[in-house]
Amino acid sequence: QVHLVESGGGLVQAGDSLTLSCATSGRTFTNYAVGWFRQAPGKEREFVAAISWGGSYKYYHDDVKGRFTISRDNAKNTVYLQMNSLKPEDTAVYSCAVDSRYRRSATQNFELRRPDTYDTWGQGTQVTVSS
Repeated sequence: QVHLVESGGGLVQAGDSLTLSCATSGRTFTNYAVGWFRQAPGKEREFVAAISWGGSYKYYHDDVKGRFTISRDNAKNTVYLQMNSLKPEDTAVYSCAVDSRYRRSATQNFELRRPDTYDTWGQGTQVTVSS
């Protein structure tokens, strides 16, 4: 079973950068896509970014495209979310999640934007951006 731990959140000012990490303990997620989602108070969980199991494909919500970068280091069993030019509206709890499907075909990667595609979630890390 994969156990996920997010880290790197914090309180920053608008325009600052943060790098979130999603690390595993137990079974690795080398052969699984990984996604980042966020949830702000009073709002539904929202897709942020996803990376395919091999790392070749990356997907972003339009609101973060060009500012956020997802990457993975399978040797370290870690997925990162580099967040630049942060805005107050980026304030949320950020959670990583592991795809339920082993080595998902690229033709099915459109499903990575949906929370129900993932079956393992971390507890989340708070990101707060002040104006």
